[in-house]
Amino acid sequence: MKKIRIEDAVGQTLCHDMTGISGAKKGVVFSRGHVICQTDIPQLLDIGKSHVFVWDADENEVHESDAALSVAEATCGFGVRHDETTAEGKVLIYSEHPGLFRVNSEALQAINSVGDYTIACLPGMIDVPDAAKLGGIRIVPLVTKREHVDAALRIAEKNHPIFEVLQYKKLKCGVIITGSEVFYGRIEDRFESVMRSKLEKYGAEILGVSKCPDELEKILDAIDTFKEQGAELILLTGGMSVDPDDLTPSAIRASGANVVTHGMPMQPGNMLMLAYLDNTVLIGVPSASMHSIVTSLDVFLPRIFAGIEINPDDFCGLGEGGFCSGCTVCNFPRCYFGRGR
Repeated sequence: MKKIRIEDAVGQTLCHDMTGISGAKKGVVFSRGHVICQTDIPQLLDIGKSHVFVWDADENEVHESDAALSVAEATCGFGVRHDETTAEGKVLIYSEHPGLFRVNSEALQAINSVGDYTIACLPGMIDVPDAAKLGGIRIVPLVTKREHVDAALRIAEKNHPIFEVLQYKKLKCGVIITGSEVFYGRIEDRFESVMRSKLEKYGAEILGVSKCPDELEKILDAIDTFKEQGAELILLTGGMSVDPDDLTPSAIRASGANVVTHGMPMQPGNMLMLAYLDNTVLIGVPSASMHSIVTSLDVFLPRIFAGIEINPDDFCGLGEGGFCSGCTVCNFPRCYFGRGR
């Protein structure tokens, strides 16, 4: 690539997009590959260009567009596509279907540590719709050293995929609502409609809703019944506090399930419990889910429906960003809640 005066550039081919500002708008004025003619010179001067860059082949240099496109191809996995061309040297990536956006954070950081490369994206473990913009890939200068491209490609190929969008599985789900006050009709149940709404978002097959009194054996029988029906996820609501007569945590433990956590550094939703009974996920739903728009449950349901196994390490880093501000207009998941560190 070489730099020449615009007066000497007539007949030369631009090797990069040239951006200008017209009023309040910024955009491409001349695209890569444009052949400069005499009438272009006044407009180039108007956007502050007294020199232009034209391509001067060097085997040790890679053009910004080629550098971005090659790494885009290597980083995109299942459910993620990228632009086939660049705009101002940038390649955007998009979701190919609704699902859970997952990022290999360590590999992304490693690529961003390579000279000249900059990749920005949405946070991982976030629910995204179809055709959502997920991020952009570009290098800072107009050209980069081939060794930088090779280094970025090695990282991307070794850790492929860096980006993927996991489709949600249509899990068979059961809901168990505990509490004698609900079972005997002393108070109206408010959990069922909330749980149905949350499950239907993922296209779940709801096997049924069972109401149980505060009797351990009745709750265990309800778990067994849903298990026999092939339930892959069972939500148990009510009785999740630390009171001795709150039986939901005791029932989950007595079922023989492997408890991953009971409690996490998130508010609302501190008391969420998650366990695995063979291949069935059991979730003790905190009472906050009945009246709060978003709780810890909403952070973990997408992961469960995407088929990601949850382990204890997934909770410890959630404290920072784990306190919901209760915004007047809820923008979850387009906010900090549940992002963690």
